[in-house]
Amino acid sequence: MIRNIFLKLALAVVLFMVAFTGCKKDGGSGTGPLLGKDDEAFIKYENTFLDNFWKLNPDWATSAGYHKYDSLMVLPNEQSRDKLVTFAKYQVDSLSRFEVNTLSEANKIDYKILQNQLEYLQWQVRQLKQYEWDPSSYNVIGTFAYILNEHYEPLPKRLRHFYQRMSFIPQYYKDAQKQIKNPVVELTNLAIEQNLGGLDVIEKDFADSLKKTNIPKAEQKLMTDRAAQSVVAIKAYADWLKALKNDHPRSFRLGKDLYEDKFKYEIVATNTAEKIYNAAVERKKYIHREMAKISKQLWSKYFGKQAAPADSLQMISQLIDTISTKHVKPEEFQSSIEQIIPKLNAFVKAKDLLTLDPSKPLIIRKEPGYMAGVAGASMSGPGPYDKNGNSYYNVGSLAGWSKEKAESYLREYNNYILQILSIHEAVPGHYVQGVYSNKAPSIIKAVFGNGAMAEGWAVYTEQMMLENGFGNNEPEMMLMWYKWNLRSVCNTILDYSVHSGSMTKDEAIKLLTREAFQQQAEADGKWKRVSVTSVQLTSYYTGYKEIIDLRDAYKIKMGDKYKLKEFNEKFLSYGSAPVKFIREAMLAKTSGN
Repeated sequence: MIRNIFLKLALAVVLFMVAFTGCKKDGGSGTGPLLGKDDEAFIKYENTFLDNFWKLNPDWATSAGYHKYDSLMVLPNEQSRDKLVTFAKYQVDSLSRFEVNTLSEANKIDYKILQNQLEYLQWQVRQLKQYEWDPSSYNVIGTFAYILNEHYEPLPKRLRHFYQRMSFIPQYYKDAQKQIKNPVVELTNLAIEQNLGGLDVIEKDFADSLKKTNIPKAEQKLMTDRAAQSVVAIKAYADWLKALKNDHPRSFRLGKDLYEDKFKYEIVATNTAEKIYNAAVERKKYIHREMAKISKQLWSKYFGKQAAPADSLQMISQLIDTISTKHVKPEEFQSSIEQIIPKLNAFVKAKDLLTLDPSKPLIIRKEPGYMAGVAGASMSGPGPYDKNGNSYYNVGSLAGWSKEKAESYLREYNNYILQILSIHEAVPGHYVQGVYSNKAPSIIKAVFGNGAMAEGWAVYTEQMMLENGFGNNEPEMMLMWYKWNLRSVCNTILDYSVHSGSMTKDEAIKLLTREAFQQQAEADGKWKRVSVTSVQLTSYYTGYKEIIDLRDAYKIKMGDKYKLKEFNEKFLSYGSAPVKFIREAMLAKTSGN
């Protein structure tokens, strides 16, 4: 049965190639005839491309809200990777047969996005080879959780897809074991943590959901039996990783060459990773100077006549430590966030910064187990095909933490930072950007959303809200925002220094605690994160810097006609495209200029 599915997937690619070969016209440039030179032809190409792309990537399809292939799973082996590379090469050739300069601005951006993604896919398989050294890349649970939790189809239908999909799990993890060679130790530990952490989805949540349906008992028995077999397979994978003899593990450091290439494909920035790193170093110096000014202003308020330390970083740190004692109780962490969101909505409306859509609710929830281990708070938005799906603000739980660890964490997310965090993750940050992205007409921009644009927007909105008076212009809020902005800046410095250089854990902790004023728990968590991810940490500062630079240039272009709301909404109207491409479109000469 598994083999037959692979044959179907391979046949789908072949048929796709034959179909397009048959409708090509004579003439044109590139390695073959033009597929077409107008927008209508390109849009038809995009739609056909995506359907065939999803056949080869059913997990991605499900998370994107494309549910035609929910019951399928691609096994992780050389066969499936070869099919993806063959597909990508063919599509690069097909793209080259369009006259890109005749396309609309929106379709030009789509063209560039597709071109980058197809080249990135080939590079990942042929050069990066993460499938060999990253055991955490083998984890099926997220897709199953999506099928279970989203209400895009009646529950019985979703549960049957869940059941059909589980049939692949034992072979999936057997194939995964065959791919792994000298894995990264940190990623091995993460794989164990996340696979075991998400078992409840299959072991408990699936059975609970079955009880809510009228599926016949005999059929339910088959379904729960398969779930039990799936749990055994996942636990066996975790046990195999625990027992794996790994005398020569790969370093978690990516290395400079791979890092620059990954940055180029993933961030799609105007500058190289090294230049962004250099800009981040300069930004850190600027923030330190501004924080010193505010700290001198606030010092007597908190310390009276006590002399301030001569070391400006020590002075800033001492003041931050004092202000950070104002925080919520551990058990009130999530409920406090729930109370902040309405205040943010009201401020955005009062200042007319953006148009908000009340028909797209935000659900604040405890972070699911299968997502644990990387970040304390995150957004999960609906897929581009599930525009009416739920948006989740995932909040990490402090349950079971020691008193000391919880205190350190809550000092980091004190009363000021908690508000800034919610601007970033929710309003008008990720949540709002996701709503606008799903309204954009281009499905390509939504499917292949640029992480630096999304993270950059979230960081930009923090500054925008404070510029417009959020926090009542309190110097404490400004000081804490600079501290928070240092996270983005130092994320870039840390990530580049670790993966392109040789920064040690001690050096990283010193950077984060002394120069970024982070609590020990936050710094420890960031070291874990940089040891199991690469490049993504640079997306915050890179995107933020490019958006601020674009806004400055757009102000000059528009002159007296410039309005902040118009800039924000125009920027978001392009969907989740790289800022580099949005900049080209927004600064282009308009008709009549």
